[in-house]
Amino acid sequence: MNRTNGSGNPVHPVDIYVGNRIRARRKAAGETLQTVATKLGVAYQQVQKYETGMNRISASRLYEIAQALGTTPAAFFEGMEEGQARA
Repeated sequence: MNRTNGSGNPVHPVDIYVGNRIRARRKAAGETLQTVATKLGVAYQQVQKYETGMNRISASRLYEIAQALGTTPAAFFEGMEEGQARA
């Protein structure tokens, strides 16, 4: 079953992949949703939506998330295979 966002539109596989990578990095860093949210100046629910792929992440926000987690934006795409980028 395909995931859909709040508008009923399908969530792109890349958004899901990147969100999963963000969650994994956050947990590996020992950070909570709230601590990352505070660093970004957003509600923890917003970070949760990024992690599930429900809300798309702009390039500037991805950069800020990477900074908050002590990594680079490219790290969130590592290991993604070519076929995963197709909707």
